[in-house]
Amino acid sequence: MTEKTPPTNSPRTVQGIVPDATALKALTHPVRLRMLGLLRIDGPATATQLALRLGLNSGATSYHLRQLALHGFIEEAPGPSRRDRFWRARHETTTVLEPGAEGEALDVGIAFTQAALSWQVSQMQQAIEEYAELPEAWRRASTASDFTIPLTPAQAEALTKRLMAILWEAMREAPALGGPLPEGVVPFSIMLHAFPYPGQVPHKEEPEA
Repeated sequence: MTEKTPPTNSPRTVQGIVPDATALKALTHPVRLRMLGLLRIDGPATATQLALRLGLNSGATSYHLRQLALHGFIEEAPGPSRRDRFWRARHETTTVLEPGAEGEALDVGIAFTQAALSWQVSQMQQAIEEYAELPEAWRRASTASDFTIPLTPAQAEALTKRLMAILWEAMREAPALGGPLPEGVVPFSIMLHAFPYPGQVPHKEEPEA
């Protein structure tokens, strides 16, 4: 059942998942990552529908969907007929690379982030290609900017938390993804990457044997 879209000024709970290393390893596959994104943004779909969007056969698509379901990322959804098996995302966000992560959790988190970054770059490139066709109102809302600011670790953390707080607040006040949206409202992507400029921070010392 599709939930009613709350008013945009009514904060809602954003459902998220913090997968363990095994689940995250399964999600690192680029096809599954793309599938989960489509289900989150566009809403429930069948294996056949996703196969057409991704240029795959429905057998391969069904396999990847079962893997996503096995690890708790998606679930079956009611459909217009019993013949078609619809799937929907269970969460809107995925959290990885916790600051204290080490060992396998760290390795898998980095691998997932690399896969996600590759997809984000392709999305940004497509957005730039479509920029010329955008109405002026959406051009004014768009940007491709980067800033390099000298900061201490504490200042950098505080800045990142401020930016994240703004984004979380906006997400909680917006309609949920994957459902009907009010007229004139479309999914709007904001990709936040914050990190020390590469090569500027000494690496951690390896513990002595």
